[in-house]
Amino acid sequence: MSSESEPVLPVAGVANAQCDAEPIHIPGGIQPHGYLLCLSDALTILQASENVAALAGKPVEQLLGEPVDVLIGAAAAARVAHAAATAMLDEAPLYIGSVENPLFSPREAPQERTATTMDGPELDITMHRHDGNLIVELEVTWHPNADVFASMYPLVRTFTRSLQDVETVTGLAELAVREVRAMTGFGRVLLYKFDDEGRSQVLAEHIEDGYASFLNQLFPASDIPRQARALYVKQRLRLVANVDAKAARLVPPVSPATGRPTDLTYAALRSFSPIHLEYMRNMGMYASMSVSLVVRGQLWGLISCHDHDARLVPFEVRLAIEHLGQILSLQIDAKEERAETAYLLGLRRTMSRLIGTLAEHDDYLAGLEAAPDDLLCFAGSTGAAIVVEGKATLVGSTPDQDTVLALAQWLASSTMGVYATDALPEVWPRASHHTDTASGILAVPISQIFRNYVIWFRPETTRTIKWAGEPVKRVSSRDGSVTPRRDFAPWLETVRNRSLHWRPVELEIAGEFRLGLLNIVLRRAEELAELANELRRANKELEAFSYSVSHDLRAPLRHIAGYGDLLRENEGEKLSERSKRFLNNMLESARFAGVLVDDLLTFSQMGRAALRPVAVDLNQLVRSVAQEFGAETANRQVEWIIPDLPKVTGDPAFLQIAVRNLLSNAVKYTRTRESAKIELSVNSTADEYIVSVRDNGVGFNMKYVNKLFGVFQRLHRAEEFDGTGIGLANVRRIIERHDGRTWAEGREGEGAAFHFSLPKVFRADTAGTETETDKRRKPQPPSSSR
Repeated sequence: MSSESEPVLPVAGVANAQCDAEPIHIPGGIQPHGYLLCLSDALTILQASENVAALAGKPVEQLLGEPVDVLIGAAAAARVAHAAATAMLDEAPLYIGSVENPLFSPREAPQERTATTMDGPELDITMHRHDGNLIVELEVTWHPNADVFASMYPLVRTFTRSLQDVETVTGLAELAVREVRAMTGFGRVLLYKFDDEGRSQVLAEHIEDGYASFLNQLFPASDIPRQARALYVKQRLRLVANVDAKAARLVPPVSPATGRPTDLTYAALRSFSPIHLEYMRNMGMYASMSVSLVVRGQLWGLISCHDHDARLVPFEVRLAIEHLGQILSLQIDAKEERAETAYLLGLRRTMSRLIGTLAEHDDYLAGLEAAPDDLLCFAGSTGAAIVVEGKATLVGSTPDQDTVLALAQWLASSTMGVYATDALPEVWPRASHHTDTASGILAVPISQIFRNYVIWFRPETTRTIKWAGEPVKRVSSRDGSVTPRRDFAPWLETVRNRSLHWRPVELEIAGEFRLGLLNIVLRRAEELAELANELRRANKELEAFSYSVSHDLRAPLRHIAGYGDLLRENEGEKLSERSKRFLNNMLESARFAGVLVDDLLTFSQMGRAALRPVAVDLNQLVRSVAQEFGAETANRQVEWIIPDLPKVTGDPAFLQIAVRNLLSNAVKYTRTRESAKIELSVNSTADEYIVSVRDNGVGFNMKYVNKLFGVFQRLHRAEEFDGTGIGLANVRRIIERHDGRTWAEGREGEGAAFHFSLPKVFRADTAGTETETDKRRKPQPPSSSR
């Protein structure tokens, strides 16, 4: 870590914004080792670099408007005309041959060419179209009268052959930097890869003595601004031959064809930003060349060449290096794709086992709990949580349940779909207390309505990053201009509160898992819906059967009871005591069966008969029903507490049955008390009235509370308390037909409380289908029993 001596103000955001806004594609000039022309459709010169004056032997201004053949000759002009008419030149520079160099002097030419020699007998010509301009570039040929493309084959042949023996991307990088340095002669060649944040890490390097090593170090994203990275995808190779060379400006400054500064995005001779050139000087570089590695349409990385001296790389070598970069990009794509595919297949096998386990269970929560190893291995995590209906099931190393539930609530309000982060504390500060278990998460929602999630957790992975210099740009405090950093000595940074990064294939398989899980849930829902339809049909058939049977049994049972009474009355004195006992037992059973049949008939009618809602005064209804028990409670001490009750909307006959059953229960189960107490109360909410009936009777055990409202469910022996076990079932059916709820509370030996609710706004009932027989047979008061 180092600091600069001049006063500076670190303002990285301002500096980066200035760099990102710099128009590097319209620099207004070119590097002086070549020449540039902009031609009209008629192939007249509209614009030229100012150094063209040396080729023409007269000022550039005098060339404007002249045909291009006055500068490059008729033969070369014909080739330019043919290419302009027939070739695909848009954003794709085309080599069309060479012309004589008017500036070449054989007698003055040096015997041995150097890396900075810009003199030669011929000029190579390339041309392309972009942004309304036809651009022609000329550069000195190093190998006159030779096929420039023929020299490419031996340069890349060894490299291409060696690729077959390399298994990893790092191996490719090491091979590439060796070959590029051998082909170009640069003193240092690096290959680095960009991450998602635009930072670049050096994967391989090849250097000669005297050059600093940057192997495995990171360069900040600000070193290559956003618009520069975008430009590198379009123009794959860039050369700075001499950092101190003065750019040759374009004349005129604005293109006559477009009225705008000429866009040199695809021009090989484009000059560079003064900030970039200063950056090179600060790094000790006086020449550089970079080759873009574009994988799947994105800038994956760069091969970057540096030299302490100026170096002009020949045109044919640059072509070979650009071709090498394309081959390397394809190989990187293939190897990464192969590695990701292998990993994806492994994850998919794990997911298949997990989905198979889920399919074997009726409840997906139970299925996930049954395969903890696959659940964790599936996402390469150390912990997982299944959040369903406000409860969290934890597997492996996770935060506590309250934290997980709070996280699920945050996910529901702040994210959509599959969500992943390797820095959870940055987006959800509560996670900063759980970095040992939850620095990173992968969350998969498993419901469109409820806050149900499967969440995988990854712990903090502390890393030390070795930067190639302090990773920050600086803004001068004097004039506000951006100055690139000067220090490239290793600078260490410890990264905390981050987990391992979630790979794209992990997010892909998480999406597949979500679809698979939702399909299982949907199939289960369809099965349950089909089962519910079957149950509804069966219930209707059962109701019809019970109605028919109970209706048809009433007359025979009454006949049995009636003839039994006649037999006892007329022949009682003639019967033995044993026969009398048999006859009495028969009559009691017949009467009980009759009551049971009446109750069943009433129960079946309640599901068949339509409601006839009217305004019902609960005060009058309850007090009249309470009076019915006067004879039964005459010899007992019973305290009735009945407050003012509201008016409700409902079927008065049905509601009377419900109230009679509840009060009958209270009277019956307080029978063993010397002093009985039966109390009614009402509670009003915004949407409903809640009526409660409390007693101080025998009570019940709450573990049986779910049985109370079932048909034929009894919590006490028939010998102790009579009844058929249908009364409370009738209460529930009546209240539910009124769109209300029923529930109960009790404690053995201390009493019970039964509650029912009635909505303040009555909704039309659609469950009942009243027949003509039902209309003639209104429900009769059934017996009551727990």
